[in-house]
Amino acid sequence: MTANGMVGGAEDLAGALVRILGPDRVLGREQDRLLYEYDGSVSRRMPDVVVLPDNAAEIVEIVKTARAFDVPVVARGSGTGLSGAAIPLEGGIVLSTTRMNRILEVDFRNRRAVVEPGVVNLNLSKAAMAGGFNYAPDPSSEKACSIGGNVATNAGGPHTLAWGVTTNHVTGLEMVTADGEIVRTGSLAAADPGYDLTGLLVGSEGTLGIVTRVAVRLVHELESVRTMLAAFASVDLACRAVSEIIGNRIVPTSLELMDQICVRAVSKWMPSAGLPQDAGAILLIEVEGVTDGLDSLAEEISEICMTAGAQEVRQAATDSERASLWAARKGTFGAIGVLAPNYYVQDGVVPRTLLPDVLRQVYEVGEKHGLEIANVFHAGDGNIHPLILFDDAEEGAMERVLAAGKEILQACIDAGGTLTGEHGLGMEKNRQLPDLLDEADIAAMVAIRDVFAPDRLFNPSKIFPPELSARHNRPQVAEPAVGARD
Repeated sequence: MTANGMVGGAEDLAGALVRILGPDRVLGREQDRLLYEYDGSVSRRMPDVVVLPDNAAEIVEIVKTARAFDVPVVARGSGTGLSGAAIPLEGGIVLSTTRMNRILEVDFRNRRAVVEPGVVNLNLSKAAMAGGFNYAPDPSSEKACSIGGNVATNAGGPHTLAWGVTTNHVTGLEMVTADGEIVRTGSLAAADPGYDLTGLLVGSEGTLGIVTRVAVRLVHELESVRTMLAAFASVDLACRAVSEIIGNRIVPTSLELMDQICVRAVSKWMPSAGLPQDAGAILLIEVEGVTDGLDSLAEEISEICMTAGAQEVRQAATDSERASLWAARKGTFGAIGVLAPNYYVQDGVVPRTLLPDVLRQVYEVGEKHGLEIANVFHAGDGNIHPLILFDDAEEGAMERVLAAGKEILQACIDAGGTLTGEHGLGMEKNRQLPDLLDEADIAAMVAIRDVFAPDRLFNPSKIFPPELSARHNRPQVAEPAVGARD
């Protein structure tokens, strides 16, 4: 055994990687690798080795080494993903981009920034705000999630109803291919000739290449903002209010819904938010624009909500009140910890008008399996995030949770929706892809993947069912039990 803790063939791999990075940036001891066996999902698998590169040139050498040793490479950002996309299901190398966290350029005149993949989302937003701009995609995990991970899953956030998801704001990428070449896509132009390779790479979950730089579009901060909270007796009424608002040709920047379970959790964790305790559901509504006319727009939305059955509608009177409301919304996932030791989050999308029907099915699934399910989601987009509460220490709980999650996603598909809005397919939804797409659709995507990475070097056993995504010439990898280690 070496000082890095590698044994056998892995020892040779570690030695090759140490020659590239030095001993301090190659982690082989079990206690170090344990930190990289999970992300924000519920499954686990320990990598054979973890590397911490500083730049694209080092990644080139890592990729060439991986090919020489015939081991897969899984790129990993901050580890906040929620579909198992960063879990090294087939072992191999986990390539952490956390050291590549530099903001390389902020160009306010051309409204763009260039960053490395390890830059935390909120840090980019703060850099943009210094010049009166903003980076619009704002996942609830923005304080921790990295831009590289956002690109991998095409992340969204509460403000994507008006501003769009990550792909709408990425103008170019630099990546390392499976051949160990550095390729750049996109430009500063509004549109490029030829194939939209940037658009293809965003959302590919690290299966096509390893992103080393990201060019993003910045938007002007708008003059004024109004943030409102509307309380309803039920989720049904709140969902109908969402449809009524948009049906009246009003598109807020945010339309977020929290059910009573979430209100209860947040109120215990953050009582200063002042959420109405008797509400069956609340909507957090935000509109932005020029100051003139914004108050009348907010009043119109308030009237629509009251007509739709709201118990009350109130508007944040100060910046601190607005910040408190958003802290409550973005902290909901963490607040669930006051109700249960564990939760499993899903990420389906349904037509907005069918939200009441699908959410009723979600609650029915919970009752069927004896599980409490909380709902907090982007109602304006129809992007739901059911949180299935459970105790991992309870025998058989995980099996019931996984069965419930599968049924919830099937309800989304049956309603004409899809399997993910921003968390990606990863290893937790890939088996359901054939329920959504036919064989020809999937075959077309697999063909594209095999052009970029014919030996499935990058993040194998993700996105597609195992028979189409596990590495060539290897036995099919069974999905590990939760908590399983190598």
